[in-house]
Amino acid sequence: MSTKDVLPVSIRAVVPTTNGCALFLGNTEKVFVIYMDPLVGNAIQRLTQGEKHERPLTHDLMGMLLTGLGAKVDRVVINDIKGSTYYGRMIVSVENELQQRKVLELDARPSDCLAMASQQNAPIYVTRDVWNEVEDMSEVLKGMESQGKQSSEDKPES
Repeated sequence: MSTKDVLPVSIRAVVPTTNGCALFLGNTEKVFVIYMDPLVGNAIQRLTQGEKHERPLTHDLMGMLLTGLGAKVDRVVINDIKGSTYYGRMIVSVENELQQRKVLELDARPSDCLAMASQQNAPIYVTRDVWNEVEDMSEVLKGMESQGKQSSEDKPES
């Protein structure tokens, strides 16, 4: 997959929903939503805000394992969508003592990919095919952000 086939995106917001979390992913041109279970959504929100959990969660454990092995997440790619199900790939690399580099491309749930990218400060990409298929949710995100600003302005000062 060449760099012409993918676009860089970032996590714009994680919003709790009735059944889990809505993760807004995109750039200045477009934003789309991936829905996920609340545990992973909360973990991603915690990671993006730099918060530490009292005990290591699964993504923390995976990150410690990668670090211990001298590996790192190079990037993640949201590479397919079928119906409302997204698919992802996590690209991990490791160098041994002889400077030999090994690259692994792992199939993973996008939510896990995004959690690991957040934890490892790895870039996030989406394929052009997925980008062209997803609905633009930029206005929804802007509306939520402006509502949040209004709510915080309405709170009395202590």
